[in-house]
Amino acid sequence: MIHFLLTPNLLPMHLAFSVATLISLSFFCTTVVMINRERLKQTFVELCEIESPSRKEGEVAWYITKVFRDELGHEVVTDDSSQETGSETGNLVVRIEGTNGDTLAPLLFNAHMDTVGPTEGVKVLFEDGIFRTDGTTILGGDDKAAIAILMEVARCLKEQDGQLLPPLEFLFTVCEEIGLLGAKALDASILRARAGYALDTTGTFNLINRAPCAIRFSVKVHGKSAHAGIAPEKGINAISLAARAISKVPLGRIDPETTANIGIIRGGKATNIVPDLVEIEGEVRSHSEDRLKKVQDQVLAPFHQLQWDFDPKGEGPVVQVDVIDDYPVLNVPEDHRLVTTAREAAASMGRELKVETTGGGSDANILCGKGIDTVILGIGMENVHTTDEHIALSDMVECARFILEIISKWGLR
Repeated sequence: MIHFLLTPNLLPMHLAFSVATLISLSFFCTTVVMINRERLKQTFVELCEIESPSRKEGEVAWYITKVFRDELGHEVVTDDSSQETGSETGNLVVRIEGTNGDTLAPLLFNAHMDTVGPTEGVKVLFEDGIFRTDGTTILGGDDKAAIAILMEVARCLKEQDGQLLPPLEFLFTVCEEIGLLGAKALDASILRARAGYALDTTGTFNLINRAPCAIRFSVKVHGKSAHAGIAPEKGINAISLAARAISKVPLGRIDPETTANIGIIRGGKATNIVPDLVEIEGEVRSHSEDRLKKVQDQVLAPFHQLQWDFDPKGEGPVVQVDVIDDYPVLNVPEDHRLVTTAREAAASMGRELKVETTGGGSDANILCGKGIDTVILGIGMENVHTTDEHIALSDMVECARFILEIISKWGLR
């Protein structure tokens, strides 16, 4: 609900408003949010200029704790995931108490603390309303824009009195960029919320409700070394064996929902040695768990066949295959409360929410797999994972307003 303060000196005396009129007007106006643009700008710059590649998130965790606990007085909990991830810190959970006890369902917002490289000596440039760097490093808007936005949201909530506020949890994870390791190591029982938004994609006023599940595979093809010039007959060329199998592997876009890729091949020691080992790494993704399994089998079948053709008696490990479940599917229906709330919040701001599907994985996939329904919101960052990464302050401001509106709508349900 939106509250307006109308005092006599602000209205001409000849205008008369009934209480009923004011109440009806309040239903059709978006929340008037006093986003402090300069504060948001300064926070974002400070965050970006902290180097935090994966496993080196300690200083960002300290900054987050300083703002949420020391400045705003909220509870900050650090889990013990660092024992599993190898990070300087665990995942952080910030708890903001609701204004109506436990009658409202808690709501989660998620961002990650780590960035890709290069990160050494990040200096943020701000020109014509756009944040970027000089091109020698990444900016780090992925995902520090999300952290800065959530800090501004928390500060705005602190400054607004009388608003119906659901319990909130902000989850800041480590090691997202190197395999979603922080989210995977998270003990979900420390979270009270069972639904939330991950702030981690490009664009604005867009929501991703579908993302694929994925597996990663590694294959070792063993041959036999020999001198390539003197006695090649005594060798078994592992590269040749691997190439034979790879030529039969389905790759690329398999169907509208499924992709497969081989991304890494390692092998050989010198041009005069018949190579005795080739290592292959790849992945399969699909929006369908059944299709994922079927395509996984199709991708690996040529390697298993290679094993059988070369060593039908099973007298030696010619081929070794290892498969890892990378992340589960994200599939939140459009009539879910997360989607309808975001759609209503966007509409109240005069915007239309775009509901989209992605081919990538994120912390949201892991959270869904742990029983926490999660969708992904765009925060305006562009050209992420490149040194041309940039983001507009105006988009960050709109995102902060959007999140405050989502929180308001959630509190009214």
